[in-house]
Amino acid sequence: MRGIDCAHDRHGVKVSRFETKEKHHGRIERRTYIQIDVPDTLTGRDEWAGLCTLGIAIRTRETGGQETGEVQCYISSMKRNAKLFARASRGHWSIENSCHWSLDMTFREDESRVRARRLAETLAWLRRFALGLLKQHPDTKKSLVMKRRLAGWSTTFLSEVLFGVPT
Repeated sequence: MRGIDCAHDRHGVKVSRFETKEKHHGRIERRTYIQIDVPDTLTGRDEWAGLCTLGIAIRTRETGGQETGEVQCYISSMKRNAKLFARASRGHWSIENSCHWSLDMTFREDESRVRARRLAETLAWLRRFALGLLKQHPDTKKSLVMKRRLAGWSTTFLSEVLFGVPT
């Protein structure tokens, strides 16, 4: 990993850059994080309270000689620090990925055959709501899958999940 702080680009805007390269599970992943101070001349700047920086995360993955990539853009209230920006970006996606994993393991979400967009969005919202309720249940010995099943089998347990107290 290496971090590079550029003084400024050719337009006089201060730029910070941070790069990582990881090799694991038969693939090479490169990430480049670039963060700039928001220019005073940016149209609409006043509409974003606390806006300090703009960021770009460029990710490439090489597996078996094939390379894929993605670019994500961010607006932020963080001061310019590309290494901290990289950590925040990775942290956001780790939360997102763990939520997706929990939904897939608990509700088999990836196996859903629903194709109607409205219905799919509604079911996704309901699954997230139910996941939140199941996670709040105090029994730490039961898995989320077991809690979901118990809520379907027992109205007493369902009541505990929904209202926090048994009936």
